[in-house]
Amino acid sequence: MIDKRPFASLGHADHGWLNARHHFSFADYYDPNRMNWGALRVWNDDEIAGGAGFPPHPHQDMEIITYVRQGAITHQDSMGNKGRTGAGDVQVMSAGSGVRHAEYNLEPETTTLFQIWIMPRERGGQPSWGAKPFPKGDRSGKFVTLASGFADDNDALPIRADARVLGATLKAGESVTHEVGANRHAYLVPAVGTIEIDGERVDARDGAALTSGKTYTITAIEDAEIVLVDSE
Repeated sequence: MIDKRPFASLGHADHGWLNARHHFSFADYYDPNRMNWGALRVWNDDEIAGGAGFPPHPHQDMEIITYVRQGAITHQDSMGNKGRTGAGDVQVMSAGSGVRHAEYNLEPETTTLFQIWIMPRERGGQPSWGAKPFPKGDRSGKFVTLASGFADDNDALPIRADARVLGATLKAGESVTHEVGANRHAYLVPAVGTIEIDGERVDARDGAALTSGKTYTITAIEDAEIVLVDSE
């Protein structure tokens, strides 16, 4: 019911300015057993050196969510959007019919982030970008929806996928539950701290793929910050 993917088993690419771990096949890392988890296609754990970043490049037909763990990332795109997203906050880009963007760490220190790609429910459409702060205190002891493709999640950043990106912060000993509905997929990564999922230990930056039709209990062994994607 839980497919744990230890951090040490993830795909790895060290470009000097970028030290990246890949939960799923990406770029030069290919594993036929780790192509996607439902509509979740990419989960990269990136460390970006100060003053470095990704120069302008194109995307199409993908929902791209960036969860900043430490530092900040500055975004600029061909639609004229520009913004800085700091630690604990989230930005989303719906690539739609096509967009070019750049992502730079303009800070002096290393920025660490999760970059998450979710396949959209349909191709094409006008591209868009947005960012929003999500204070960690508001997520204390519970999941908060950070990005969502469902209209009733009014406080979340919108994406064009039948998916939700959730975040929670737990004190040691605290627990939350998450139900993975029928024909759904959930993937969870502790950004910080060690947790247990139904008694299975998951360390910081490990991945855990959760199968459908079950409610999971997530308990913090030590103070933890959790990110979870629930998708088709």
